[in-house]
Amino acid sequence: MSGNQADSVLRLMSLMFRAHPWHGVPIGDQAPEVVTAYIEIVPTDTVKYEVDKVSGFLKVDRPQRFSNYCPVYYGLVPQTHCGDGVAALFSARAKRPGVVGDGDPLDICVLTEKTIPHSDILLTALPIGGLSMADGGEADDKIIAVMKDDATYGGYTDISQVPLALLDRLQHYFLTYKSAPGSIHHKVEITSIYGREEALKVIRTSHQDYKAKFPELEMRWGSGKA
Repeated sequence: MSGNQADSVLRLMSLMFRAHPWHGVPIGDQAPEVVTAYIEIVPTDTVKYEVDKVSGFLKVDRPQRFSNYCPVYYGLVPQTHCGDGVAALFSARAKRPGVVGDGDPLDICVLTEKTIPHSDILLTALPIGGLSMADGGEADDKIIAVMKDDATYGGYTDISQVPLALLDRLQHYFLTYKSAPGSIHHKVEITSIYGREEALKVIRTSHQDYKAKFPELEMRWGSGKA
């Protein structure tokens, strides 16, 4: 099959079949400054959902047994992977050598004043910072972003502009969302909060990790400038 024929087949498939949120959706032509976010959880959810990495469907990870609701829209950045590069950034930032990446797509938290009633959607997000987080000793950064053109948060350019109370709620959620009496869970810790420039570096590096992990997908789709 020629290259042109292969491209035609791929275009046809993209019209006939739903794209995989992790692999089939582009990170965005203006990444890392502007990225696509796939939303898995909205603030009203009492169940934690996450993308099934094989099928691409949104699956139930676990019910939230206690009164800890995610205060923002939470999901992943397509075509990213928390591998060796992201782990190296975390290790340098936290002064903790030997940390590995968690092997998942890069997580993103999106601030918006709008009420979005359900997850399993795409939106355009502008990264402004992040939480330097480790889960079970593995790098698990959370990018903080604002929804593009949002009336309340859309003008924010750095995490320092986010109300402290909201950041406190967000940190509390991630530090406790796996906790339950009598349960055995990984230790979750937030080593620091970082600004926009570090967030862009994490996104760019996670996209490079993705290309290293899935070279066959990168050759097939190409993507972004991250």
